[in-house]
Amino acid sequence: MDQAYLKTTLENSKIFENILQLKKIPRSGWKKKLGIKNPESVADHAYSVAAIAMILSDAKKLDTQKILKMALLHDLAESIVGDLTPEDATKQQKANLENTAMKQILTTINKTQSRQYWEIWMEYQKQSSKEAKLLHDVDKLEMALQAMIYKKSKHNVRPFLDSAKKQIKDNTIRKFIQSLD
Repeated sequence: MDQAYLKTTLENSKIFENILQLKKIPRSGWKKKLGIKNPESVADHAYSVAAIAMILSDAKKLDTQKILKMALLHDLAESIVGDLTPEDATKQQKANLENTAMKQILTTINKTQSRQYWEIWMEYQKQSSKEAKLLHDVDKLEMALQAMIYKKSKHNVRPFLDSAKKQIKDNTIRKFIQSLD
């Protein structure tokens, strides 16, 4: 990497602030619906999604580099809009808010990276590739796995498990979640 380019990126980019902000944002569904005082953060969730997606992407022989980028970007807009639940906004409203936030975030990096990340972001939003479809399923799989952790603390996680089962398209992943029950 060109040293001047790296220096410019480090000096002018606010994207790092957005990334770090995710550590401070609690996953709101756990707070609102289960009353968990200190739930996982959006950053905790994103890391778990990325690690699980990497393993499943390799197993399915998909483009793991792309899916890792997609996983790390998939909730970045929440650094601005917060973690919205279905009760906070419709799917379309959430998509509009997050797209606007992502555009704002991506203006802080160079145009080449910005275009690449925007394309990956839109691919995820539209579920227009095998990687994007898998990542959507992994996002719900991670939620179900986290629900099982909260279940050990006697929380009623049934709505989260039912939601995951309903939304996951991959039969193998859906059967795995059913086996958790």
